[in-house]
Amino acid sequence: MVFNLLHFVGESTLASLFRLGQAVRLLGRVVSGIPFIWRVRGETVTQMIRIGVDSLPLVAVTSAFTGMVLAVQTSYQIEEYVPQIFIAAAVAKATIIELGPVITALVISGRVGASIAAEIGTMRVTEQIDALEMMAIDPVQYLLLPRFFAGLIMMPVIVTYGCLIAVSGGWAVCVYYLGMSSTAFLEGMRQFVYPYDVYSGLFKSLVFGGTLTMVGCFYGYCTSEGAAGVGMAATRSVVTNCLLILMFDYFLAMLLFPVG
Repeated sequence: MVFNLLHFVGESTLASLFRLGQAVRLLGRVVSGIPFIWRVRGETVTQMIRIGVDSLPLVAVTSAFTGMVLAVQTSYQIEEYVPQIFIAAAVAKATIIELGPVITALVISGRVGASIAAEIGTMRVTEQIDALEMMAIDPVQYLLLPRFFAGLIMMPVIVTYGCLIAVSGGWAVCVYYLGMSSTAFLEGMRQFVYPYDVYSGLFKSLVFGGTLTMVGCFYGYCTSEGAAGVGMAATRSVVTNCLLILMFDYFLAMLLFPVG
């Protein structure tokens, strides 16, 4: 039984390393094509609309409630110990550097990452990608590159939009529910939210945008086993994106906000 367990662990480890190697190689092929993105500019604009513009209503709803619940919870936990101005600062700062990028990325990964995996996976199992190769068209440059580049460009835009909505929701709760003045809320933001916080949040969103689109592209491109494989690729894309976003968030926090 111990031998069987070791055999299973070894096979799983080798399979994981093999998939990691495939992903790194595919990422290299995609990144190497960025200087030639102009060749697929039409598809890139289409993907920017799908990833960015079409996601705005969903991001608006989730961001608004995120900002509102953050204001309520922050007030409940610290209003007895600090002035109200610090509540506003905590809401804005936490939204910009942490909750805005992370929650938006998780929401977009469920909508966009799964969609990319399913779309490219369907093209794989229906042999459309093989047809592109037969016509001497590189499917990585034609299909994957526009989606990856669109994710890099649009994710910071979506996160900025989401943060504005979230801070506005927090402001509404602080002013109309907690009795704080707008002047106090804006003064808390002015004193404690720094340009570096904004840059850090945008850098996080850039990493998350590349991650969630690349993961969707990878699982879609490597799809097999017909229709069942397409569904499995979409599911794996969402799960992997959620894990990677949270893991990368920790390492980026350690890098961007060192303590001690």
